[in-house]
Amino acid sequence: MEIFVRGYQDSDGDGIGDLRGLISRLDYLQALGVKGLWLMPIQASADHDHGYATVDYRRIEPQYGTLEDFDTLIREAHRRGIGVVMDYILNHSARQHPLFMAAQSDPRSPWRDWFVWSQAPLKDLQAWSIFDQTPWHLPDGPADPAARATKGRPAAAPSRYFATFGKDMPDFNMRNPAVVLYHEDSLRFWLNRGLDGYRLDAVPHLIENNARDWNDQPESRVLTGAFTRLIKSYPGRHVVCEATAEPTVYAQPDICGSAFAFGLERAIITAAKGEGEASVEAAAKVAGWFTRAPLSMATMLSNHDIFAGQRAWDQFGGNERRYRLAAATYLLLPGTPFIYYGEEIGQAGLTDLPGDQPLRAPMSWTAEGGFSSAQPFRPLSPNRATHNAQAQAADPQSLLHFYRDMLALRNTQPSLARGSYEAPVAQGHVLAFQREWQGERTLVAINYGETPAQVTVPTSAEVVLRPLYPAATGAASARVMSATAALATTTDGMNSDAGAQGKEAPRRPVPQPSTLELTLPALSVQVYRLR
Repeated sequence: MEIFVRGYQDSDGDGIGDLRGLISRLDYLQALGVKGLWLMPIQASADHDHGYATVDYRRIEPQYGTLEDFDTLIREAHRRGIGVVMDYILNHSARQHPLFMAAQSDPRSPWRDWFVWSQAPLKDLQAWSIFDQTPWHLPDGPADPAARATKGRPAAAPSRYFATFGKDMPDFNMRNPAVVLYHEDSLRFWLNRGLDGYRLDAVPHLIENNARDWNDQPESRVLTGAFTRLIKSYPGRHVVCEATAEPTVYAQPDICGSAFAFGLERAIITAAKGEGEASVEAAAKVAGWFTRAPLSMATMLSNHDIFAGQRAWDQFGGNERRYRLAAATYLLLPGTPFIYYGEEIGQAGLTDLPGDQPLRAPMSWTAEGGFSSAQPFRPLSPNRATHNAQAQAADPQSLLHFYRDMLALRNTQPSLARGSYEAPVAQGHVLAFQREWQGERTLVAINYGETPAQVTVPTSAEVVLRPLYPAATGAASARVMSATAALATTTDGMNSDAGAQGKEAPRRPVPQPSTLELTLPALSVQVYRLR
């Protein structure tokens, strides 16, 4: 589960979530079936909100607690069988980071080369445009002494620093070995405290070569791979990367090993909406995704960034039946699914707030909120009266219980947790696929359509279906076609003796492939063990 600590649970009554609050909710996460946590940035930051403007890579954000609280979180999570990874921001620091403040104050500072500077005239930098804005910014403070006019010499262009994500977050100079070593030491700092790995932020942006070649450069991939190898030199550590440019490339073992499958979430949601031909095309896209992508990809419905879409509740307009179809799809596909906090209860996003803030409301624990005894740092979710953890835990038919059921399938069926991806089928509004692990084979079939539908899937000649979800499925029916494995003949493989004598080799019986025909209720999820 991806958790925004600021928005999860306040333990000390200041209206801001903290590590102790998160610790108090570990039993809830364990009961849900979560096996890992991704913490959005918890290091000290200048923004005091999203956390991606880091001012100290080896200190906990004071509003969240202390290093001792972090150690307790790791210990208590591990005691419940839950691993913890956290965000690490390699590409940039905060403008208030002490090293950048020293670098901008004096061009002769030893920290100057830790960041990226240019003294080129502004007209020579106008070709640069990242996210529709210039990445070159003037520093604060007094004018650059090197740019001042002197007798007989006109003033030079002032130095500007490079910042991919806006002037408040200057980019590190990742060509400087000292910067790389600084990050390596900081990564080790948390790993040595028992952290289980990292989500590496914005890794395609580590190196920019010029105004045209700035995104996902080969040097960025090399650096990312080196950081990954360092992290994985610690036993049992996990790395997942944010790499919007080429996520399947970054998921390769020599780079990250896992990366978020950007684009798949939109296809899943479109398929689950069941809206005409767009849904049919999206179902086909979902079916084919893992025939081309590494099975180690990280999947999701949405996350903390608005570019990945609104909260799932808002994308489905409160249509909970279709919401469930989307959830089942990504929770049962290959990859490591990441649930965005509150998604499991259908928490709605906020309205009339800028940027990503609508996605980052406090968690809805009760009808009143249950997040804090004080005024929360941000408004509460508008649907908290009905969609809160307390109410849904008490309702066996709730969305929360559906998520528990889906995670229970993953946690009890190795084929769904780590199996292969085989025999994907997209027929109209129906998606079906099979997953296999060490002889255990599971079939997943989902009907996104408004009417019952049949789907034909390949299978072995003799198969017994054991319903896994729903546990007792009277609504669906199935029959095996070609159940007796009719024998075909072939002239392939003539033996050499027969060939030498000009005679036809004996014909070998070949099993005729069998198919399984399932009838699926409208808007349904069916999961079977095949044996």
